Amino acid sequence: MDKDAINTLTTRTAYHYLKQCEKIDCYIQYLKKEISRNDLYSTLPLELMSTIFNETISYESLNRVCDIIDNNMSAMNCTEVDGLIGGPPCQTYSIISRSNGKYQNEKDQRNHLYKLYAEILAKYSPKFFVFENVPGIKTIKNGDLFRELLSLIESKGYTVFPLELNAMDFGVLQNRTRVIITGWKKEYNIKEMSYPISKNSQYIVNDALLDLYPLKPGEEINRYYSSPNNYLLNSGIRSNLEIPLTQHMCRYHNENDREIYKIAIDLWNTEKKRLVYSQLPSRLITRSNPDIFSDKYKVVAGDLPYSHTIIAHISKDGHYYIHPDIKQARSISVREAARIQSFPDDYFFEGTRQKVYTQIGNAVPPLMAKKIAQGIKEVLKNVQKRL
Repeated sequence: MDKDAINTLTTRTAYHYLKQCEKIDCYIQYLKKEISRNDLYSTLPLELMSTIFNETISYESLNRVCDIIDNNMSAMNCTEVDGLIGGPPCQTYSIISRSNGKYQNEKDQRNHLYKLYAEILAKYSPKFFVFENVPGIKTIKNGDLFRELLSLIESKGYTVFPLELNAMDFGVLQNRTRVIITGWKKEYNIKEMSYPISKNSQYIVNDALLDLYPLKPGEEINRYYSSPNNYLLNSGIRSNLEIPLTQHMCRYHNENDREIYKIAIDLWNTEKKRLVYSQLPSRLITRSNPDIFSDKYKVVAGDLPYSHTIIAHISKDGHYYIHPDIKQARSISVREAARIQSFPDDYFFEGTRQKVYTQIGNAVPPLMAKKIAQGIKEVLKNVQKRL
């Protein structure tokens, strides 16, 4: 439903298409702002452009969405769907939203989008599906909603494997737990589902940051500060060295916040303690109730093998994602957030800075997604041998 996210996916599709056609120079021209977005998109065949469409999925739009999918399948001479990958918006299932009473709004269609997911499963009957959401989905209404979700999907003819996975177990430098439900058609008789773990225990978060130029608040510098280290090369974050760096830009901060940032950074770097807002000097406290959200200012721990979770709230302000370098005293840049999520540097996000932060915070980390895809691929090979 988000036009900026649609453009991001279209731009990424152009990257892969041009790379496959050995015309990557066109993508580089776009990153250098030598050609327009329309020029870039004009390189894509119409059948690729039509597969990315801007729609809100709802009961009212479901038939229209399926018509678009059907037309795309027909244009590609595609008679069946191998897999369905996705998940309803997680905001109303999160612990934070529930503490604010947001889930109690039964009229919010986001609460019920899993039912539309099941409808799409029933219509296209793919071999497998992958459903992603926050852990909070398991405990809503004392777990009744999660049990209803699993039962509904099973009723559509699938064996389901609900797992709680952490991105840091898949090479991502971030503590990010998500519920991943994998399903296979019952007739395949799949008994178990697991994914290959590849921890990066020898690396720390700073390994994802230190080759980027130090920034002042509000600054953007799109060139590298140093050569890539082993983490950046092994993860693929900086493997495409001919692609120019983009979006290493950060917010402007006022001096009051920067002083708080410095206190928080010093406290973490020297004592490994987190800042408690109410314990700040009184001259720096601006909130009427300093005891609410006492951990609002939080440093990204550069010296640990994982950061705390990057969420969409990073688009609101940067207080919860402070860069660990006290000399910079700023929140992390767009590119730094993308790297902590394991996006490669050749990935370009469309939209305003705020919209880009939202996309990054909402995303499944690519390294985690890759391992999930590899696990699916192995099972799919065995399934196809039996078909």
